[in-house]
Amino acid sequence: MIHLSAKTLSTKWLHLFCITTSLLCQVTGFKNMSTSSTPSIQFFTSLEKENGARSQLQSASIHKSQRQKTLDQLLQGYDPRIPPNYEEDFPVKVLVQLHITNIDSISESNMDFSIGMFLRQKWNDTRLKYTALPRLKALELDSRMMDKVWVPDLFIANEKQAHFHVVTVPNKLMHIYPEGSVHYSVRITATLKCSMDLRKYPLDNQTCNVIMESYGYSTDNLVFGWNPLPVTHDNRLVQSQFQFGAMETLRCDKAYVGGMDGRTVNYTCIMLQFEMVRSFGYYIIQVYIPSILIVILSWVSFWLDIDAVPARISLGLLTVLTMTTQSAGARSALPRVSYVKGIDVWMAACLIFVFSALIEFAYVNVNSRVERRRRASSHPASGSMSSDMLSKNGREIIIEKKGPPLRRLSMFTPSREKARTTDRFSRFAFPTSFIVFNTAYWSVYTFWTPDPSDVQ
Repeated sequence: MIHLSAKTLSTKWLHLFCITTSLLCQVTGFKNMSTSSTPSIQFFTSLEKENGARSQLQSASIHKSQRQKTLDQLLQGYDPRIPPNYEEDFPVKVLVQLHITNIDSISESNMDFSIGMFLRQKWNDTRLKYTALPRLKALELDSRMMDKVWVPDLFIANEKQAHFHVVTVPNKLMHIYPEGSVHYSVRITATLKCSMDLRKYPLDNQTCNVIMESYGYSTDNLVFGWNPLPVTHDNRLVQSQFQFGAMETLRCDKAYVGGMDGRTVNYTCIMLQFEMVRSFGYYIIQVYIPSILIVILSWVSFWLDIDAVPARISLGLLTVLTMTTQSAGARSALPRVSYVKGIDVWMAACLIFVFSALIEFAYVNVNSRVERRRRASSHPASGSMSSDMLSKNGREIIIEKKGPPLRRLSMFTPSREKARTTDRFSRFAFPTSFIVFNTAYWSVYTFWTPDPSDVQ
């Protein structure tokens, strides 16, 4: 500062000398001397401006050096390996907040989901107290300096894989306030495990968790808690398969065996639990409606003539094979679980309906062929018996004229008539049964709430 004042003083003395010389020249009439001194005045004026700007820059650098000096004093003798309050009798309390940016890639086969979030933590470290600086609320640390400050050893317990974002720089920040409060935030994308109960699939709701624990510090040294505003999310958070329901924050402190002596050690744990309600419109369009149409198509065979064997057998086989293919496709993305799912019940019932229509055709066809054989055997083989065939209203009647005691065929309805009666009965029995099944299916799987403890 003394060196800077001497420079400024010398510049002012030179400026004063030039002005005095110019006045003397004008008084004595030496115009040429006055003219020649003008460039000198302009030179010293520009020199003064340059020195003024340089003094402003030097004052700004002095202000920056105060921040740097504060950082140096904070980190001098600071050991990031030791948590705050390590020598005290109370643990460090860390408040956690999650800001969810996206939830996607929900997989039933792998029973996991992908989540992107900002993990924010706040705690107090008395070793980082400093005198407040003017026009400065907090010290904002560079990512390279954050490694020199202690941070909680939080980890996500149900994580399968995760990574930090580092484009274009590591996506994390740390602010240190004068009272020693530390705010730390890091951006994470993680794939987390979610145990799903698929007994009502695809009319199900799933409950998933984000479980966070301390890896190495017991509750004697570190305690996690939720921020007063624990969870926030983007307004554009949308998922194609699910709608997000209620969110709940819980504590889940755990006790682990801590040594050979069998003593247990308590570790802090917090959990975010949220519900996901499946949007089943996709399954209505892609699974339920096509399968209903296939079942209805199988009923067309009841209206075909009993002698139209190629048409009825082709229709029956086509519907059975189509239903089998659709059933396999609908369940291809699901895990191999030991319990029965809602989609399994639906597909099995539809397959039974179309297969029953094929069996009904086989029964009708057998009765029709038996009638033909009986009719052929009833023709006279000798002169002892003869028969005539009459037709009335499309019904064939065999009249025995003479011979030994008549076989009492009239006690039974002819087999061909049985086949036609079976077709007429099936035209109403199959649709009625399918309607009853639909009523029971949608009532049960809409209002039934399964007990999660029943899933092994």
